[in-house]
Amino acid sequence: LRPLQDDAPPACPGGRTFAGFAYNDGDCSTGYDVAYPVQLTSFDPDFHDADLNVQPLPFAAMEDRYPMINGRGYPDTINPSILANTYAESPSGGKQSQKMHSIISATQGQRILLRISSLATIRFYTLISPSIPMRVVGKDTRLLRATFGAPPPNLYYYTNSVTLGGGQSVDAIIDTAGVTPGTYYLYSSNLNELINDKEDYGGMMTEIRIN
Repeated sequence: LRPLQDDAPPACPGGRTFAGFAYNDGDCSTGYDVAYPVQLTSFDPDFHDADLNVQPLPFAAMEDRYPMINGRGYPDTINPSILANTYAESPSGGKQSQKMHSIISATQGQRILLRISSLATIRFYTLISPSIPMRVVGKDTRLLRATFGAPPPNLYYYTNSVTLGGGQSVDAIIDTAGVTPGTYYLYSSNLNELINDKEDYGGMMTEIRIN
């Protein structure tokens, strides 16, 4: 569901308009120009293969070693194309898979809303944006705002990292005003999660492109 405020936005400071709002904030503080989902997950290829022949599976023995964003590991996260299934046999052979890339793109001056969520099953993940701070405005689908005061104060905070366990989410806004155009990175803070199984220089990483 999208905020009702999208249909009846308040008058924003300076006459600023937005494509939408993360929440019904009433003060334009969660307004954004572009929005992107960032879904964190990983899988254990051995456990995946065992699923074909073994029931029940020993979930306590699961050891995920293929970290991903939106179902892809870097550099596939920045491949705008739909990935082809490399499995040759039917019925899955040749079908398209992993249709969503993770490129985050904006024009300088725009606000980017990142809807970050975790589907992890065995560990917490810390995602960092070392060059551009994020302003966290919501957590677990709730606006970060006090329940007292008139009006109640916002409890937003700026950070360069967010840590999520399975089922948790945050809504973070990146304001690109004053950010030099170029390519920035959003990635896991743990080096052992920047791999595609046994292949280095991959895993849980994507790019933020400011035009």
